[in-house]
Amino acid sequence: MSRIISIIITIIVLVGLGGVAFTTVQVLKPEPEQAEEKFAGLSVFAESVTRQDLDFTVTAQGEVRPQREIIVAPQIAGRIAFVSPDFIDGGFIRRGQVLVRLETADYQLAVVRAQSGVASAEQRLAREQAEAEIAQQDLINLGITDSSPLARREPQLAEAEAALESAKAQLADAELALARTAVVAPFDGRVREENVDVGQFASPGQSLGRVFATDIVEVALPIRDDQLGQLGLPLAFAESDSIKGPEVVFTAAVAGEIRQWQGRVTRTSAAVNAQTRLINIIAELEDPYGAGSDNGAPMAPGLFVGAEIVGTKIENLLVAPRSAIRSGDNIFIGNPEEGELRIYQVDLVFSSTEGAWFRSPDVNVGDLAVTSPIRGSNDGMSITILERLEDGSIKNHNEAAQSNDDGLETTGIADASSEIVASSGDGG
Repeated sequence: MSRIISIIITIIVLVGLGGVAFTTVQVLKPEPEQAEEKFAGLSVFAESVTRQDLDFTVTAQGEVRPQREIIVAPQIAGRIAFVSPDFIDGGFIRRGQVLVRLETADYQLAVVRAQSGVASAEQRLAREQAEAEIAQQDLINLGITDSSPLARREPQLAEAEAALESAKAQLADAELALARTAVVAPFDGRVREENVDVGQFASPGQSLGRVFATDIVEVALPIRDDQLGQLGLPLAFAESDSIKGPEVVFTAAVAGEIRQWQGRVTRTSAAVNAQTRLINIIAELEDPYGAGSDNGAPMAPGLFVGAEIVGTKIENLLVAPRSAIRSGDNIFIGNPEEGELRIYQVDLVFSSTEGAWFRSPDVNVGDLAVTSPIRGSNDGMSITILERLEDGSIKNHNEAAQSNDDGLETTGIADASSEIVASSGDGG
């Protein structure tokens, strides 16, 4: 019995000593340090916001066409007696040059007949004038003061005068027909096509070929309504001495080389295209075969050219990568001091693959625009801001900000081969 009591006492003593030891350890152990750093948050890439002027440039394409092109056709009928050696496909022609001449014999005879008619009418008029003078003198000698116009031969004189005018008109018509036997070029230009030869009979209005002027060529460039605004042009624009159109650089491949020509916009088309909802602006190039050519390469009709049109300029805008703009007009800005995401609404002026130009009182030059997609984004969420430098290394702006707060001398740049990866998601 005493043995059992001693065992129980021993157990009680051991339990008591264990309790005392546990209490002593709990009382003497140091307090755990409280972490002051925030959770690093989602890793995202960012780029600095800059400030630039926005120069609009609109690109379009179109086919070159001559400003003036006509069908060569005679105004009278006749057999073709002469065709100019320049009146061939691709030939150069000069203003006033005879391209085609019809046989003139019939029309020369008509001129002779008309000249004879004029001479007869003049002789008749002279006779009537003499007879009218005689009649007038007879009436005076007879003392007749109330004679009729017929007695004074006034109607006969008027008829003779009218007959002379008619004969002169017939002569003028015959001379005009004779002059029209020569079909002349109305301007300096080139021959697009020719379909006539000596001996062929030509009817009035029959096509003998096509020619176009080489002084000016033009290109119709279809653009959108917003691009029209970028060019600063009204819907009904026409160039004048006081208002000049935007400059245009035309580009096309000619003979295996890229050629460029300098032109300008001179007007807009009269209406919006009902099918495409685009509007054509008309750009012109002067003297495409001479001073306007590119080292002798003309911007010939039929070429399909690209065009870069110089637009308006908007100064002093903020610029960020386009991927930093979310939901149309919101921008994601990373705050490295707090390690948080800030979302601001901006006035977006223009966006393209080159970036987004905007105005904002909340965003400044040097702010870090977040370009990585973020799922479930919200203002104030924790993020780690990374920036890829030109040398390929990655700068952790959160570490740099923390180092500056602690007064430590550290670069805050992680090696590009580190395992820091930006977040992925649906773009917020």
